[in-house]
Amino acid sequence: MFLNDEGLRAGWRLLLFIGLALAVLFLLGRLSHLLGVRIAAGLFGPLTAIEGESLLFFSVFAAAAVMAKLERRSLAHYALSLKGAFGRRFWEGAVWGLAALSLLMIAIWLGHGYSFGSVALAGRELLKYAALWAAAFLAVAFFEEFLMRGYALFTLATGIGFWPAALLLSCLFGTLHLGNLGESWVGGLSAGLIGFFFCLTVRRTGSLWFAIGFHAAWDYGESFIYSVPDSGSMVPGHLMESSFRGPAWLTGGSIGPEGSVFVFVLIGLLCLAFDRLNPEVRFPAVTAPASTVDELAAPQ
Repeated sequence: MFLNDEGLRAGWRLLLFIGLALAVLFLLGRLSHLLGVRIAAGLFGPLTAIEGESLLFFSVFAAAAVMAKLERRSLAHYALSLKGAFGRRFWEGAVWGLAALSLLMIAIWLGHGYSFGSVALAGRELLKYAALWAAAFLAVAFFEEFLMRGYALFTLATGIGFWPAALLLSCLFGTLHLGNLGESWVGGLSAGLIGFFFCLTVRRTGSLWFAIGFHAAWDYGESFIYSVPDSGSMVPGHLMESSFRGPAWLTGGSIGPEGSVFVFVLIGLLCLAFDRLNPEVRFPAVTAPASTVDELAAPQ
């Protein structure tokens, strides 16, 4: 029930990872309370988001680092190689993310559902919020991608296969988005599908860097540049006084562009294009058995 030929079974390793992450988060939460730092439950402001999402990312990163030691693996096995940090794949993902969102916004605009409005920021305020929201959405991307498509995806893939693991985690990703204020099942479905696309990018690139770049650029473009709701929420300090008009199937309504019917067409095209341009499977890499975990689990 607990062991197989590779040591501790994937499910137990995943539970151990979750327990470690929660323990680290609890300790960081106590420390942050003493320091006056708030762990954000939403994007109330860029500084709050940077602080909160960074702490959340550190908790899962620390847990993965401990598991890497126990399993005698490196973090590269969990798709977060430091060798490719902010390299070609990251910037490629950022370009894809901003371009994909722009295509979606153009489609809504052509349907007379979006108005750019006037520029809301200028001078120092523009530079300040542009930089802060870039850092905030980068932190969001790091946390959500490593949580859902880092250690968890690798470990589940070793237990039930890559695509079943990708489907399960993408469903979970979409379900978690339903907790956002203003979100609906349509937004949750689109979040789950874009999560599945991110799994494909990890499968074909061997790392999270493309997905992190795409995720950060998409959220940044949606919330700051185009200044529209992101999963039902508007952020303060956005660039333009834009507006939606028309039916919800076109604009996404209070959900934002992720609730538009066009987003499903876009995700399908993204999957098709990425599949054609990146045919080689690179994840998960073949690894040696997690012998340390086996030794720890064996009776002494």
